Formats: sequence, C-alpha cells, structure tokens
Amino acid sequence: MRRYGHHRQPKHQSGGGLKAVLGRVSVAVAALLICTVWLLFSSSSVSNGNRSFRYGSKVTPPSESNGYLRVRCNGGLNQQRTAICNAVLAARIMNATLVLPELDANSFWHDSSGFQGIYDVEHFIAVLRFDVRIVESIPETRKNGKTKKIKAYQLRPPRDAPISWYTTDALKKMKEHGAIYLTPFSHRLAEEIDNPEYQRLRCRVNYHALRFKPHIMKLSNTIVNKLRAQGHFMSIHLRFEMDMLAFAGCLDIFTPEEQRTLTKYRKENFAAKRLVYHERRAIGKCPLTPEEVGLVLHALGFDNSTKIYLAAGELFGGDRFMKPFRALFPRLENHSSVEPADELLENSQGLVGSAVDYMVCLLSDIFMPTYDGPSNFANNLLGHRLYYGFRTTLRPDRKALAPIFIDRENGRLAGFEEAVRRVMLNTNFGGPHKRVPPESFYTNSWPECFCQMSPKNPADKCPPENVLEILNNRLESEMGNGFESTTTSNLTVPREEEK
Repeated sequence: MRRYGHHRQPKHQSGGGLKAVLGRVSVAVAALLICTVWLLFSSSSVSNGNRSFRYGSKVTPPSESNGYLRVRCNGGLNQQRTAICNAVLAARIMNATLVLPELDANSFWHDSSGFQGIYDVEHFIAVLRFDVRIVESIPETRKNGKTKKIKAYQLRPPRDAPISWYTTDALKKMKEHGAIYLTPFSHRLAEEIDNPEYQRLRCRVNYHALRFKPHIMKLSNTIVNKLRAQGHFMSIHLRFEMDMLAFAGCLDIFTPEEQRTLTKYRKENFAAKRLVYHERRAIGKCPLTPEEVGLVLHALGFDNSTKIYLAAGELFGGDRFMKPFRALFPRLENHSSVEPADELLENSQGLVGSAVDYMVCLLSDIFMPTYDGPSNFANNLLGHRLYYGFRTTLRPDRKALAPIFIDRENGRLAGFEEAVRRVMLNTNFGGPHKRVPPESFYTNSWPECFCQMSPKNPADKCPPENVLEILNNRLESEMGNGFESTTTSNLTVPREEEK
C-alpha cells in the first residue's frame, strides 16, 4: 500500500524545493498535526482507514418510501458534486427513493457525460445502501392492467433551503404525486445543519461514495505515478481565467480589447455591480496573477527544480502572463503533457479533464489554490485533503498579500520576500481548524466528520475547543526534542483511493 503524506526529502532530491524556513515550519507543523490529531481519534474512531463509516450509524432505510426524488445538478463538476451530496441528504430527510442525479449538460463545458459517464454507479449505490435507496430511473407501475410511468412534479427549491422545507413543502408534493423533480439543484439545501448524523452522511457521499469511473481513476494514477517517479510534486489550481476575472471585476491589467471581452462576459453572466479595480485589488478580491504565484513560492524557498502540476482552464491574456512564472518554475506539467491519452486530448476541457485534475491535485504532495473564493474546485479539494490526512496546502491570504505586491509594483522592494513569508507562515497549512462562516462545510467538515458529537463512550468525544493550543504546545515540545522525529510519521491513505 502506497503511503502519501509528509516526507523528509533528501537534499539531493529534486521536486520539493523546501528550504529552511518552510521546511522547519510547514512540514513540522503539518506532520505534527497529522500525528497528534490522528492519535486523538485513531483508538476509538477510525477503523480500516474509512473514517466516515465509523462516525455515522448505518441504519437500514424504512421499508416504505414516501416517493421518488429526481434532481438536476447544474454547474461544473465540483458544484455538481456538492449538489449530489445534498440530494442524498434530501432523500434521507424525506425518506425518499433517490433517482440517480442528473448532471446538467453544462453550457460552459459542452459535456453531456452524465453521472454514469463520470462516476462509478455500482460503487455509489453500494456504499450508500444503508442510508438511502437509489435507483437509476423511476420504474413504471402497473395498475388496473395498465402500465403507467410516474410523472415527477417539478419544484424549484429556495436557495439554502432549511430542512423544514423538505419535510413540509417538498414532502407534501411527493406524497401527492409519487415523485418530485427539483431543478435547478445547486446550493438548495442549507450547509449548516444542527444534526451531526446528517453532516456525516454528506461526508460519506463526498469522500467515499463518489468515486470516478475506473478508467478515470487509472488515468489519474498513471499521471501521479509518472510525476512522483521524478520526486515530490506540487499541484496548483491557477484560477486566472476569464469567468473568474470578470466575476472579480479585475480588468485594468489587460489590454483595451481584453477589457471589453471581460466586461461583455460580466454583463452576460453576472449581476450589475460597481467594481473599481484598485479598490478590489487592495482588499484581495482579485485572483493572483501567475507572476504573483511564482513570487510567493520563491519567497517560501521553492526553487526552479520544483515540479509543478498545473490544473487550470484556458488562462486569460495569453502567454505574456505565464512567462514570468515559467521563468521561475520551468518544470510545469498538466494532464495532457504528462499523459497525452486520446480521451484527454478529445475532452481536455470537459468533465473528464476536470476529474483527472481533481484526483491529481488530491494526491499531490502540496496543493495551492490561487483563488478559493467562489471556486468550487479549490474549495472541495481543500475539504477532501483535510479529510484524508490533513495534507499540506498553501493557501495564500490575498488580502494580506495585496499591499505587499502593490508596494513592489511601486518600486518598494526592500523586505518583499520577508513580508510574503510572514503572511504565508500565518496561514493554515491544511491542519484542522474550526469552521467559521463564510467557510463552507465542503471546505472544512471539522469537527462533524472527524469525531463523535454525542458519543456513548466519553473516549469518542471531539477534541476540546482549544485543540490548536494543545497542538502548538506539543509542537514546541517536539521541536525541543529534535526535528527529525516529527517528519518520519506518515499517514496511510485509505485503499479506495488507490483503486
């Protein structure tokens, strides 16, 4: 079984680029967080590497279903993934039979793969068999000698609808018609629910039931193995794309023609809002440019030997924005350059390409999102990496970094790298932390999916509120006893990731 986690890299080995500051702080902190938090849970809460199944009682659904639930999940792959988790929970809440969720043939992706084309359906149904009934389609019924297909009553759920909406409005229509069809179904169930079992069900769906089809998993593992054969590697989600730049209103660094393109896209896709570039930039609302990403990594001690996997759509503004980044970090790869498989060449910008990017980023030694605002890809990955072993992430604080970059642009270069390091070393490196709105449950399911909230056995109780203080104290103790001991503990990844 392959072990992924935090490894001390020999000085002669390329592909890591960690120097003294980041090596002693981020790796030590991340490794110690893994060891200490894992020890808190492992004796009573984790079995067979499958955390979620121990944290939620698996109760066979009642024999009588209240009807069928159909949903249409809109948006990109990761927005749809969140919607699928919500759909399973909605079916559980209403004691309904879930019809395999429909994935919108997204106008941006132009991809109609559907659930069956992306996810392993048999695995999905098998893993959730104790939670909800799932069928691939609404079966026909036979009454008075006639065959009839139940027609689902269409409903539009409120955004972030409370549980009460599903147990009243939706359930009433389901009992009247036998089936309901919820569309659109994106962010249509409140994330913050005061029911730990329901929250753990979401994690069961997200991190155990939703597994990509075997050919996607095989392709992803091939890419990861090729990258890791050359040493450790980092993945970066570079969100310097037209839709995000238009959404953020960050236009002034582009040519007049490019600005017109972004303005047009914004008018067609987003609500009207007064956006002033220098104001947005000053408070960290603009995605980091590729050059800024490179400067952050360089300040942290990464050098030109660092192997980087780039997960990104088409970068806006052409190659002129990538040249400064590539000059600092020439060892860049993407899914097509590592493994130019026919399927990726044909569908590199579709759901398959996004799925492969997701898996490679999930398994990378370090992951860095450059814009984790309304980015479902980055946010879901942060949550997934947290769930599977608190894997190291570099999460730039754009608001704190903005004045440092602005000073640099204005010619004030003294102390630039030190200022960047100071900001970055105050960020979270992928360890557990209390969720504070607007952070999403799907970005941080701590503590609901990590421990028992109301355990019968006191030993299963969640760690105390001051868990980070405890971990910091242990870190100081470990650092006093020598750095080597903190970097030798690895965390075994659950087997299902290696399939």
